[in-house]
Amino acid sequence: MNHVLAIAGREIGSLFVSPVAYVVLTLWSVLAGTFFLSSLIGFEAQIDQASQFGAHEYLAQMNLNDHLITPFFGSMWIVLLFLVPAVTMGLFASEKANGTDELLYTAPIRIWEIVIGKFLAGFAFVGLMTLIVAFFPGILFVYGEPEVGKTAAGLLGLLLVSMSYVAVGALASSLTRNQLIAFVITMVSLLVVGLMLPFIVEVGLGGDSGGGGIGIGPTMRYISTGTHFETLMSGAVDTADLVYFAVVIGICMVISKAALESVRWR
Repeated sequence: MNHVLAIAGREIGSLFVSPVAYVVLTLWSVLAGTFFLSSLIGFEAQIDQASQFGAHEYLAQMNLNDHLITPFFGSMWIVLLFLVPAVTMGLFASEKANGTDELLYTAPIRIWEIVIGKFLAGFAFVGLMTLIVAFFPGILFVYGEPEVGKTAAGLLGLLLVSMSYVAVGALASSLTRNQLIAFVITMVSLLVVGLMLPFIVEVGLGGDSGGGGIGIGPTMRYISTGTHFETLMSGAVDTADLVYFAVVIGICMVISKAALESVRWR
């Protein structure tokens, strides 16, 4: 356990020595503020428009979670697809590029400790990003009455998605010594699995969401992280969604371990 924490601390330190961490956190904070303000303005515009047209039933159904916080979380999820690869691209690739991987692999440390330590460093970083996002809905609790459970479920979804993306990024970084290649592989993978997969299947099946009776559509939607994130944003914390993220993280870490072992024993 001491080795794992030491590796995680070393990786976090290297992140904040480089400008990558500061650039990512600055962009994340600015975009979070921008999207939150945009969601807030849109929410007020909907209220004004509904009032002008006398849509009292619609006004009664409007709430902060569905019409403000959920769109905000959805926007930040899209941003994750582009920023997480910048955080994870150097987890293993930088060690190979700098030649420090040989020292790391010949040390009396198990491969699992290296993989878990690197993952924990990425987890700590995206945890900080989640806290930054949590600040903005927190403001609404001062001036309004959002649903605590629904807001917490959305934040949990954002954190779990971030953790799974870190695992995918770590896997990509373990496969190459070039950080740019690791960045591109991660971003493309996240765009396909996280965002585009259900759309691709829908187009490929000609709108047959059931997959022609063979279940391709539902299976692809289950594989997509977006499906599970949307469920959590709705306030439903389902065991199936938690298992999905655990499996994605576990599979990526196992493959990362195998990739590192193949290098260690060459």
